[in-house]
Amino acid sequence: MTDVTGDGVGPVASRGRAVLVHPATERAAERAAIEEYPVAYDLPGNGDLTDQLLSPMWTSSRVWWPLFIVSGLLVVLFLYAMAVTFVRGIGAWGNNIPVAWAYGITDFVWWIGIGHAGTFISAFLILLNQHWRASVNRFAETMTLFALINASLFPILHLGRPWFFYWLVPYPATTGVWPSFKSSLPWDVAAISTYFTVSLLFWYLGLVPDLAAARDCAPGLWRRRIYGIFALGWRGSSNEWRHYRVAYTLLAGLATPLVISVHSIVSLDFAITQLPGWHSTIFPPYFVVGAIYSGLAMVLLLILPARRVFRLENIITSAHLSNIAKLMLATGSMLAYSYMCEAFMAWYSGDPYEHYTMLVARPMGPYAVVFWLMICANVVTPQIFWWRKMRTSVVALFIASLLIFAGMWCERFIIIVGSLNRDFLPSSWHFYAPTWVDLSLLFGSIGLFCFLFLAFLRWVPMVPVSEVKRLRFELLRAGGLPRNGRRTVAR
Repeated sequence: MTDVTGDGVGPVASRGRAVLVHPATERAAERAAIEEYPVAYDLPGNGDLTDQLLSPMWTSSRVWWPLFIVSGLLVVLFLYAMAVTFVRGIGAWGNNIPVAWAYGITDFVWWIGIGHAGTFISAFLILLNQHWRASVNRFAETMTLFALINASLFPILHLGRPWFFYWLVPYPATTGVWPSFKSSLPWDVAAISTYFTVSLLFWYLGLVPDLAAARDCAPGLWRRRIYGIFALGWRGSSNEWRHYRVAYTLLAGLATPLVISVHSIVSLDFAITQLPGWHSTIFPPYFVVGAIYSGLAMVLLLILPARRVFRLENIITSAHLSNIAKLMLATGSMLAYSYMCEAFMAWYSGDPYEHYTMLVARPMGPYAVVFWLMICANVVTPQIFWWRKMRTSVVALFIASLLIFAGMWCERFIIIVGSLNRDFLPSSWHFYAPTWVDLSLLFGSIGLFCFLFLAFLRWVPMVPVSEVKRLRFELLRAGGLPRNGRRTVAR
């Protein structure tokens, strides 16, 4: 704002004339309009804040062990189903011809989509200088890694001979055999490996200052030594912080286009074919929007229980819940628009096969129940977020996220199985039904994800201590920290 009076008062246009507004008045109005809810409140001092955020690593809650054991049993089921697949082959699944891709690829696309919201929340929002991400970005980044681990297993299982998985990698073999780059499998390998590498570096770099804090606060010698190894000798000097900020921002800039490119590559696995229901140019943006949508639902499913169990209400506030709900409403609306575009183009194109697949087989065919569950979960459910009360209700958010989480799996199932089971020739139509191995792999992968995430909650700082301290400092400098119980208002 230009100072034209010399006393800190600047001009503002109003109804065609200049009106002088004092900066203090403008800042007060801006603060009142910044957020509906505070992004943090009742933050203690730096020492107490460190103890609050690191204490879950030294003491386990009463619900942690039962959940850890249950998820461990699901991991055992998952490993057993994998062993059956290794020994008996794909014949242990319910796959048939023409449904050669079924639960295995459905789970793969579903899991890799879930992992996209982590990079979206961290990379996109840090480039946009959104401070509210500080309290939830560690959950999102960790979710990305574990979802990618799950996603990477299913294409390997689907190979039929998974012990030859390294054939998908172009390496200088003496036989001179290289993978066929016309196949979509090498594309998936390149996409997953690139995305996982960048996400791992991004996650670990953000952890280094917090691992150093854990090294200094850990109660036992062995814990201090272990955290000290992973902290890489971090001392918190100004030079280290300068290099840290530069590297973190560069990785954020590198990870941002991967959010779009990785799932676009996955969508091209389907779009390059001639199959009705797959051969569509809308698939890349359609898959990216759906991936972010399902990932945001997963983030809420993770942070809501952790917020309650570890009493992080002053760190993860209603502002975070409201912002994530708004993002879910936006991405859910985009997904609904994609559904309408698919149906409209099937009708407008005049292609009888596309018309039958999109307007007859899906809404009224053998998987019509799954289709309408998908529509209700993915299109109808997020509409409750138009109301402010629903965006901050923990119960409403958890139920809606659970429905969207399941609805996005239904969408992947409809896209893959719903298109394959009825292709061009009615004589080749075949109904698909999953076997116990298919179901065990699905629920076992969910158990593996929960097992890894519970281990993360127990041994890794779940909230970035350094970023929350930085947020506290900025609020203190802006005069927004709570005093005598008053709440904090911040961007």
